[in-house]
Amino acid sequence: MEINGEIVNDSVEYAQLGLSPELMRAIEKLGYVRATPVQAGSIPYFMQWRDVIAKAPTGTGKTFAFGIPMVEHADPEGTDVTGLVLAPTRELAIQIRDELRGLCAFREGVRTVCLYGGQPIEKQIVQLKKAPQIVVATPGRLMDHLKRRTISLDKVETVVLDEADRMLDMGFVRDVTRILDKMPKRKNLGMFSATISREVMDISWVYQRDPVEITVRADQENKPDIAQYRLDVDRSQKVEVLARLLEMGQYDRVIVFCNTKNMADRLGGLLRMRGLSCEAIHGDVQQRVREKTLLKFREGKLRILAATDVAARGLDIDDVDAVFNYDVPDENEYYIHRIGRTGRAKRHGVAFSLVSSVTEGLRLDEIRKNTGNEIVFVRFNERGDLVAPSQS
Repeated sequence: MEINGEIVNDSVEYAQLGLSPELMRAIEKLGYVRATPVQAGSIPYFMQWRDVIAKAPTGTGKTFAFGIPMVEHADPEGTDVTGLVLAPTRELAIQIRDELRGLCAFREGVRTVCLYGGQPIEKQIVQLKKAPQIVVATPGRLMDHLKRRTISLDKVETVVLDEADRMLDMGFVRDVTRILDKMPKRKNLGMFSATISREVMDISWVYQRDPVEITVRADQENKPDIAQYRLDVDRSQKVEVLARLLEMGQYDRVIVFCNTKNMADRLGGLLRMRGLSCEAIHGDVQQRVREKTLLKFREGKLRILAATDVAARGLDIDDVDAVFNYDVPDENEYYIHRIGRTGRAKRHGVAFSLVSSVTEGLRLDEIRKNTGNEIVFVRFNERGDLVAPSQS
């Protein structure tokens, strides 16, 4: 791990971080002993109210890195919002809310509320009347509450932008800056992301003061164990090849990524015609239906999700057996976040990319070079086995 460009020791146990007995009880209840590098680097500075900008791979525990200090700073007897977390998607916002509530298990009186679109705003207004100290929100829905004056940010002390690059890429720059401008008593701002884009640096330059820069690189300790394969197929055979790979691998839980909503819907239908349990999930699917679909997927009642990149981040799904790129993604970062849905929590994962055009082949070559990932070229031999080209 690097802090302000210097390599530092990142082997730290939670007991060394000077946390309250209540927080330590909650962490021990969750079964954790050793902090991840991003947590070891961020928590001490957050506790000192320092601005932090952290770059760390997906799945390395960024929520606890800002959540532990935020819960520690919350006043159980307070009635004002003092901690705010902004997330790009409702799924990520809900996941963060749930993790923060786990940390609050023994901090009686600390309340956390989640605000996101797709849920009746009246229900959220009722929750806000219970005077939460911590709010997790998507930018658009938080702006709705600010316009209705159902929430005040006047007393907010700590703000966190989680998945900051994704949030700004999704067009929330104006909402984010308007929200930041409404907090006169803000003491520190944390920005957490897997990549640090130009937009993230622009926000940092305007709103952070001498931020601590923390970088956790993907090494053998925290790099996911994901076997990555490329399979060149004819476009007309893609569904058939996908179904064959699913049968060969006998995977219980799979996400198949498509570049468009229409393709996700079509693929879902085509796989169901082959007797495979599959449902599509993307931005046009109603929130109620999305939550029902994700619950079925988590519970093992649904085998396959046909998804657009809206599902690549923020979903509380950490045991996907395999990921398939039915379409090669348009951006390098989309590839990273897609395959990052598998191989989590030190499990072995598998990712297949189906290439059916010269353009897709060039894109995957570019992804391989720019990300440094090893993507093995495979094909079906005459016996129907999946082998590398050099094998018979």
